[in-house]
Amino acid sequence: LRVFLSCLFFPSFRPFHVEPTNIVGVNDDMQRVTDEASAMNKRIHYYSRLTSPADRALIAPDHVLPAPDEIYVYSPLGTAFKVDSCTDGYGKNSSLVTIFMIWNTMMGTSILSIPWGMKQAGFTSGIILILLMGILTLYCCYRVVKSRQMISLTDTSNWEFPDVCKYYFGSFGQWSSLLFSMVSLVGAMIVYWVLMSNFLFNTGKFIYNFVHDINVTDIVPGTNGSNKVICPSAASDHPSQNRSVMFSSGNRTGFELFEEWWDKSETVPFYLIAVLLPLLNLKSPSFFAKFNVLGTVSVVYLVFLVTVKAAYLGIHLEFNWFTENEFFVPEFRILFPQLTGVLTLAFFIHNCVITLLQNNRNQENNVRDLCIAYFLVGLTYLYVGVIIFASFPSPPLSKECIEQNFLDNFPSDDIMSFVARIFLLFQMMTVYPLLGYLARVQLLRQFFGNAYPSLFHVLILNLAIVGAGVAMARFYPNIGGIIRYSGATCGLAFVFVYPSLIYMISLHRAGQLTWPALIIHIFIILLGLANLIAQFLL
Repeated sequence: LRVFLSCLFFPSFRPFHVEPTNIVGVNDDMQRVTDEASAMNKRIHYYSRLTSPADRALIAPDHVLPAPDEIYVYSPLGTAFKVDSCTDGYGKNSSLVTIFMIWNTMMGTSILSIPWGMKQAGFTSGIILILLMGILTLYCCYRVVKSRQMISLTDTSNWEFPDVCKYYFGSFGQWSSLLFSMVSLVGAMIVYWVLMSNFLFNTGKFIYNFVHDINVTDIVPGTNGSNKVICPSAASDHPSQNRSVMFSSGNRTGFELFEEWWDKSETVPFYLIAVLLPLLNLKSPSFFAKFNVLGTVSVVYLVFLVTVKAAYLGIHLEFNWFTENEFFVPEFRILFPQLTGVLTLAFFIHNCVITLLQNNRNQENNVRDLCIAYFLVGLTYLYVGVIIFASFPSPPLSKECIEQNFLDNFPSDDIMSFVARIFLLFQMMTVYPLLGYLARVQLLRQFFGNAYPSLFHVLILNLAIVGAGVAMARFYPNIGGIIRYSGATCGLAFVFVYPSLIYMISLHRAGQLTWPALIIHIFIILLGLANLIAQFLL
């Protein structure tokens, strides 16, 4: 779910900066530049008039001039044209950095639900689906990258994929891309709120028990030993999943009061409002972009945690191809579309892949680097999914106990899981304002022409987004379900339909459309549609 973050916030610390919305191309409608852009223009003119042009004693200093990738030609009409030739070779990334950026962008919260998705699909079919969905989404992403090159007689060097959609489908492409982009953003923010509530609850519980020297055992089935694994879903018949049994001495009244006010679904989701709602109302939360590296640290630590847990738990596999027993699930299950829905979002980078690849120093290596990045992402998902599923202790527990967030299969007093939750909680609390900023920019700028029309407008939008997150954390805290619904919905447009349609239209206009190409890409569109419909049937 960090699919947008690598495309965000490369802030300029220079005194003046022209916002992208105020940069126009030759074929664009004229737009007025901001006051900052006008001030920069006047200030540079001021330096040039302090002395004669031949005297270089009072030339404009470096801190006044824009960076090479921010140099524009200012028109007397008040518009700014970007000088593309000044950016060639400046600030470009190597292939290794580009690959890592794509990997880092795709690796989001979906990784927590991959083991659950494999359980829903079956072990063997889960492995096959991860491979097939990786290849399919890679091909569609390749079509996105090549979509601009199919447009002739128009400068598309600064276009993003929504611009391509607008070129082919007009206002419908523009508004539909906005709609599906908002679905992915709001879906991600809802997942984040549910997960932050989960992590904050378990972290607070661990700290309270540790400070008060309380030994607590959750009322759920689980294994014995130092590396305990639990099955929270088996405790669903209890009146409250928040309840615990206390064995050591202590103030029982205080402990019960703590559990009453520190409930995973009743109270904790509301506590987050006090912290996150003010952050959402900031005009530019670019400060939080500095913590994006925590996403990489979190994923690396999760891989380390999975490896250590598997080493202690061992491998527990039994292959039942079509029958189910008490402890194991079949290798092929009818619920496999639930995994494909999760994987659609897990491999989703299509709306910002052009931006990431534009910074590649060697543009001829874009396709190769994209393939390598997808291979590494698929390998990471496979490793986590296979290792968690294979090492889950069956017996005594059933594979059906694997949770939608696999960290929930470890008790709150597990040290390694506590560290993972701390990492993920802090990372998500810094990413959440960035996602909110993206949603605000895309929606409010489209309707009001300004990303921050007023505090009232921004507050209403943020209250709606936060309210959706609180409601889901309160009544439907199933991140696997939220991920697969939002993934299949936004993936229908950005992954399956638009790349295929644009490719077929461009071939048709060039007189190169063949029957095999037509059949293959219609089939891809039908797969995306079936993937979405299946989420609501299973």
